[in-house]
Amino acid sequence: MNKTININLGGFFFHIDEIAYQKLRRYLESISRSLSDDPQGKNEIIADIEARISELLSEKITDARQVVNEGDIDDIIKIMGQPEDYADAEQEYSDSSYSYKRNSASGKKLFRDGDDKFLGGVASGIAHYFDIDTIWIRLGLLALFFGAGFGVLLYIILWILLPEAKTTSEKLQMEGEPVNIDNIEKKIREEFSNVSDKVSVVAKEASEKIKDGANEFSDKMSKTFSGKTKKNNGASDFLDTIGKIILTIFKVIGKFIGILIIFISAAVILSLIVGGFSLGSLEWLNVDANLQYPPFFYDSVIPTWALTLCSFLLIGIPFLLLFILGLRILSSNVRKLSKPTSLTLSGIWIVCLLVIIFTGIEFGTSHSVDGQSSEKKSLNIIKNDTLNLKIINDDEIYYRHNLRSNSYREEVYVDNKKMVYSNNVNVDVKKSNSDESYMIILKKSQGKNRGNASHNAKIVSYNYKIEGNTVILDAYYLSSFKNIWKDEEIEITIYLPEDVTIYFDNSTKNFLDDVKNEGDIKDRDMANQHFIMTDRTLKCTDCEIEFDDEENTESELKETF
Repeated sequence: MNKTININLGGFFFHIDEIAYQKLRRYLESISRSLSDDPQGKNEIIADIEARISELLSEKITDARQVVNEGDIDDIIKIMGQPEDYADAEQEYSDSSYSYKRNSASGKKLFRDGDDKFLGGVASGIAHYFDIDTIWIRLGLLALFFGAGFGVLLYIILWILLPEAKTTSEKLQMEGEPVNIDNIEKKIREEFSNVSDKVSVVAKEASEKIKDGANEFSDKMSKTFSGKTKKNNGASDFLDTIGKIILTIFKVIGKFIGILIIFISAAVILSLIVGGFSLGSLEWLNVDANLQYPPFFYDSVIPTWALTLCSFLLIGIPFLLLFILGLRILSSNVRKLSKPTSLTLSGIWIVCLLVIIFTGIEFGTSHSVDGQSSEKKSLNIIKNDTLNLKIINDDEIYYRHNLRSNSYREEVYVDNKKMVYSNNVNVDVKKSNSDESYMIILKKSQGKNRGNASHNAKIVSYNYKIEGNTVILDAYYLSSFKNIWKDEEIEITIYLPEDVTIYFDNSTKNFLDDVKNEGDIKDRDMANQHFIMTDRTLKCTDCEIEFDDEENTESELKETF
């Protein structure tokens, strides 16, 4: 029958028998003696060792009522390492100073590295786990960010799920080092050495500032009590006062400028954040928000969401730096960005700038060449026949109350496919050089080269119908949505031989394009009228000439009286 003892080890309570307790106590005391000549960080080293022992015991003790025995302590000592000789405090730890067995089954654990982080330390933690340089992980995440689009989401998820390596044991596990006495002590001493170096640098800078201040004070005192400064003392004081007033005015102006910079930059950043959630996030979530992007966003090889993000960052990063500059103007306690942060922001900004420049150049080249595609359609119209011309719209695709030819483009869906709808359709009538009546449908578009432009023109969808002596033209064309900012149009020219009559329906009045005729009748006035093709051009057969004569007589009477 053994006596049990309740102990608190690393913040956890354990039931341990007396023999195991004595062995554990002697083990920890021997470690403490080995560190007696170097008290720097001694308490922290012991605390980390106790925390690691507590962690190992928690893995073994699954029941709160279970008692830790001597065998459990022996297993712990095998993992942590058994000190051979702690009497000589000057002896450094090495493989010959004590024998231990590494915990080969423990391996590395994935943590966030809080000591080497830009945002959350995710990239540096992954770099430790795979034993590669942190810069490659950051570049990989950046590539996922701009390429696949889920780099940001992946980073945020890892930031939430991965714990930060705070204790020495966790840092050793992150780096894949065995958590034993040797490595714990080595790690803590390295940290203390870094802290000591930083403190030395700060102390040296403070000492130099105090020394400079003392010298300056000594110089002022010597000038004050010297006889040379007694002359013109009033003028000197006046000039000093004027200088202080001017300096104060400049400080006030500087503070005002700082406030102005903060206000403007904060407003821009807030606008970008709101715009990012209301514009870019809707695009990422495939929400139909009828978004209007700049022209160069369309027909680009880079995804629209990536171009949107690059535009926000291209504007946001400079204003973020201005915001920090404004804070530094108002308060000297605000620190400037660290060098890694500055370099990373600069790199992101340069990448965004290059992306926008590339897209702009690509947009310019995609509109550099004009192309066209033509179709000829014979009309069964002979001498003394009358051709009726009408133009109709499909209100189910896009409703327009007043149909007219214009270059406005609208986003529509045809069979669940996003397309461009436009009424840029122009109709002309000319004399045929033969006895044949025919119609030429000319479709125009733009592209990177002649072949690409002609292909874009060819795929423009335009329809018409011929019913007996009536030609029914569509008032619109449909095109690929990526070509929304290309100058596309439809030009229809009807060629008629001599003595053929054409009747312009009222629907055509806003689509006729400078149709030549005798009397120079305006295009809008040609609607609802019959015109016959003469040996030169069209001639109206039923226009109300008398009406024009009455207007002329009326004007003559007014001039007379």
